[in-house]
Amino acid sequence: MSIESQLIEALRRFAPVFLRLALGAAFLSAVADRFGLWGPPGTKNASWGDFAHFMQYTRQLNPWAPAALIPTLAWAATGAELVLGVALVLGLFTRWAALLSGILLLIFAGGMSMGTGLKSALNYSVFSAAAAAFALVVLGAGPWSVDSWRGR
Repeated sequence: MSIESQLIEALRRFAPVFLRLALGAAFLSAVADRFGLWGPPGTKNASWGDFAHFMQYTRQLNPWAPAALIPTLAWAATGAELVLGVALVLGLFTRWAALLSGILLLIFAGGMSMGTGLKSALNYSVFSAAAAAFALVVLGAGPWSVDSWRGR
């Protein structure tokens, strides 16, 4: 077996693990930011720093929504990202978690494009992340996942 074919086989085997961990960690990092775990608002590594600032951002991305709906949207997004992030990191129900993640990311991309402009969705690689999630649907969980252990 050539070095090239060995490399391709290794990528085929471990790319799903990398995709799962990258997408899951990104979701969990965003959730952590909303609760100040990356620092308070204005901190270098914090996008929001607290839930109040995240709700302001949610409002910006959903100009169509009545003000009373914003907390529900913010909590729904947070809950979805938490559940999907954990599922992806663990490799649990991976294909469903990846499919729902891709859909959620496309919804975010649409909101960002309408609320702050297409460039912000491109700058934050939301379309790329959605594509990665859809690739994971096709590839499956890969090794080191609850799904692979359950399949044994």
